[in-house]
Amino acid sequence: MTPEPWNPDRFELGEGLRWEGAHLLMVDILTGRLLRLDPHAPGQAEVLCALDVPLGAVAPVRGRPGTHVAAAGTGVALLSGEGGLEWLARPEDGAPTPMRMNDGCCDPWGRFWAGSMAYDGTPGAGSLYRADPGGGVTRVLEGYTVPNGPAFTADGTRMYLADSAAGRIDVYEMGPGGEPGARTVFARVEGGNPDGMQVDAQGRLWVAVWGAGRVHRYAPDGVLERVVRLPAVQPTSVCVVDAPTPRMFVTSATVGLDDAGPCDGALLSFPVSVPAPPAHPFGGTP
Repeated sequence: MTPEPWNPDRFELGEGLRWEGAHLLMVDILTGRLLRLDPHAPGQAEVLCALDVPLGAVAPVRGRPGTHVAAAGTGVALLSGEGGLEWLARPEDGAPTPMRMNDGCCDPWGRFWAGSMAYDGTPGAGSLYRADPGGGVTRVLEGYTVPNGPAFTADGTRMYLADSAAGRIDVYEMGPGGEPGARTVFARVEGGNPDGMQVDAQGRLWVAVWGAGRVHRYAPDGVLERVVRLPAVQPTSVCVVDAPTPRMFVTSATVGLDDAGPCDGALLSFPVSVPAPPAHPFGGTP
């Protein structure tokens, strides 16, 4: 089992992998591009749209094919198939230091969660926001530097959230209305920075480790069970697609590398034995 590039593309800051229907979606954050790939057959990524603001992550909107909720620019918006933005809120407008949205996903109850970070990495400037389908975007957690994830268990009662800059993965027990309980440190990562995450069908947490060229798999008690080494230094997000057997996809980035190798910035792939669910939609349970 050797992770290999899935296609010829190389991305500046590939992120936000999501399995949606027959497709695999991802973003190239700093270029504002939303991209679509075929998880069944290797091939070049299709650019669905390109925004004039950074695009951190998307999730499908229930009942509106082609529309996504997006962590973009300084807030959260509905993104049409043509690239139009309908802003739900831009809470990071006017912040003391320039900010952008980063990673995000929906929980099993259809709420969209997305983090923000300072362009210059100001410690503690980032926050985690929750967008509720019925309206409203709420700042839920503060004091993170580079929030990544989050990732939720299948029942939505547990949320994992990384602070990449601190090398730490936190876990929160979740209330029924989307209120995080007290923060508990789930794991600390040595020699790299935890980035994008996903919980698989066995309740294990997969984590891309930026700067270390690795993907980790953790048991629910925080024990590191598996390490997969990659030919790219800066992996950024993970996503398992059951197509028709489970296959892991990993985005990576070239940003900040003085001498990028042949696989840096690639979308990588390798087989795994355990599936994971597709992306939850914005707007409620089935």
